[in-house]
Amino acid sequence: MGTIGFASFGFSLKPNKQKLPSVVAATKIDAADPEENVVKVLGRRSAIAFGVSSSASLLLFTKEGLAVVKQGLLAGRIPGLSEPNEQGWRTYRRPDEKSGGHGVGWSPIIPYVFSVPDGWEETPVSIADLGGTEIDLRFSNASEGRIAVVVAPVLRFADYLEDDARIEQIGPPEKVINAFGPEVIGENVEGKVVSSQVKEYSGRKYYQFELEPPHCLITATAAGNRLYLFSVLANGLQWKRHNQDLKKIADSFRVV
Repeated sequence: MGTIGFASFGFSLKPNKQKLPSVVAATKIDAADPEENVVKVLGRRSAIAFGVSSSASLLLFTKEGLAVVKQGLLAGRIPGLSEPNEQGWRTYRRPDEKSGGHGVGWSPIIPYVFSVPDGWEETPVSIADLGGTEIDLRFSNASEGRIAVVVAPVLRFADYLEDDARIEQIGPPEKVINAFGPEVIGENVEGKVVSSQVKEYSGRKYYQFELEPPHCLITATAAGNRLYLFSVLANGLQWKRHNQDLKKIADSFRVV
């Protein structure tokens, strides 16, 4: 699904003279330092996380601006990373509060988890991305690679599946990668699958694939009424330097 990330605006706005919302009115405003005003209202960590600039800070003091901030918090970018462990790895768990679903009547998305080295961060999702509105999450590290999680309704693939679908009901590994690999790499996967294997954890099967080029690791499973596609992509240099960590990331994906 698409998620709206809040970023700095590239244009300036005139101050809004309407009555300030109560959350702002209760805060002492310093006209000489608009960015600090945002920090007072949102909290310093939240303001930094949203990348608020002085031009955007004026918008935040209107009702519309505060609505955008609230939407950004609820629509997807809710922190889900743990603190680093002794090896410097962090675990991401999809927050229960994160919005999601693919239309009226769909059950909540079953949470999933995966692990990444410290330094990976969640990035905004655009409906224009490969996977469109079914992309639930993106992560990246500029020097190591990118992660995407696609959560798609199983009814796209078969209308006889129950509400507790399993990946083997959708088809064998070859069928799954041929059908969904193009959604991940943007082109036909014929001749690109280097290896595939089936693993099972807690009674649930996971199909794992390695593709090149581009360098891509895909883990696929099904749970509830959805198919989960977890992909890790890297360019040539990233793969050469970090392929062991990237394989560990791909292997860590679980639906919980």
